[in-house]
Amino acid sequence: MKANNTSNTDQVASIPSEQRADKIRWTLLSLDELTDAYWEVIAPTMRDDGLDPETERPTHDWLREHDFRTLVYALREHHDRTFSQFWDHDLGLEEADSGYDWGIEHKPTIDALESFLESRRRRGGLSESSINTLRYRLARYVRTYATANDTEDLVSAIARDSNIPAYETVDDCWATFDRLHEDLDGGQTKRRIHRVVDNWYAHLVRRKRAGVNPAADLNEEFNWQTENGDNPRLSVNHVRSLYAAAEDDCERIMILALCAWGLRSGEVAALHRSQFVLDQPNTAVPHIAFEVRKNGPGQVSLLYGRDVLEDRLATMVDDDDWNGYLFPSPASQTGHRSRQTILNWFNDLAERANLPTEIDGEKPVPQMGRRFWYDAYSSALDIVLEGIDEIAAEQGSSSPEVVLQNYLSDERLRTLRRDHMRERLAAAFEG
Repeated sequence: MKANNTSNTDQVASIPSEQRADKIRWTLLSLDELTDAYWEVIAPTMRDDGLDPETERPTHDWLREHDFRTLVYALREHHDRTFSQFWDHDLGLEEADSGYDWGIEHKPTIDALESFLESRRRRGGLSESSINTLRYRLARYVRTYATANDTEDLVSAIARDSNIPAYETVDDCWATFDRLHEDLDGGQTKRRIHRVVDNWYAHLVRRKRAGVNPAADLNEEFNWQTENGDNPRLSVNHVRSLYAAAEDDCERIMILALCAWGLRSGEVAALHRSQFVLDQPNTAVPHIAFEVRKNGPGQVSLLYGRDVLEDRLATMVDDDDWNGYLFPSPASQTGHRSRQTILNWFNDLAERANLPTEIDGEKPVPQMGRRFWYDAYSSALDIVLEGIDEIAAEQGSSSPEVVLQNYLSDERLRTLRRDHMRERLAAAFEG
């Protein structure tokens, strides 16, 4: 079991626990630091979901749902191992051999839960990792139900021969979701729990083991829109409006650099032609190179906007006095514009584009363009991983990680991710 969970990295320890999933730069951590991060960040989140971090290996879906997918990426890309290998060899953990602990003792209810999962396994063709995801969501519901209603029996009240009024069973179910609504952050998690609970009850009704589905249409009663605690970001429509309002290549390059390349305003201001590596072999991707970059990769793939960039470079190279910066400034000691200039240009463009005066309570700023890029990147990665989930289920693989390891090369994975990213960017800039 866990030998030592003392943190070796100040980065993890210095971040408030409720913010760590979003703030940790997983790709910059060593294996020892990733081990510390597992115990300090992932383990508490697992316990909140009713999982034992020492005996229940989190599924790929669980890690993705809780924004830990970058950990899986970091392990694969920087340490050449899957999460399963990390669990076995670096954490030194073993999964418990005993049956799943539902957190309740009522056998008919447990049998009904397991029967549903077995049906999804055999008739639905779900992979074991998907079954595990459904199981922990159901477990969260039944444990909360037992607490909210002071009973571990979830099936007697809904049985076809039950003399308990249907409205009372509905009240008990709704009382459970009232408590989940208070306890859980994020509308997406609540919706996912409701979906599987609704499916479980519907399964019992179809099998004639229940006369009512108390969770039916319950989602209409709650405001379960995704409650995103992330910093405000530009939307696709915001980016489209900004790009349409741009009056010259200078402004178009600025928006591309912020939203399509994910650069910081200071990096945008200092862009130099020597950083652009455009003449690549057919299999390689043009990129922007950085000698030193804060908390980020040393190069950024140039997946969109190359034509506008090349037009800008072609125009400026004709100027004999050009110093190579995309935003030159003869009056500046650096030779290029400042971060403040980019902010001023962005403010002017945002006003011309009729952007809202506030986005999620904050004035639009260039950093929101970088956050748009991160959101687009995450969405592209999600789409790829969801496709891998489907492949895993079709191939009968126990985990999407098996597909990643045995069927998809790293280059193929990067290609898929880039293709989806290009589609997302094209949708924003071209409409």
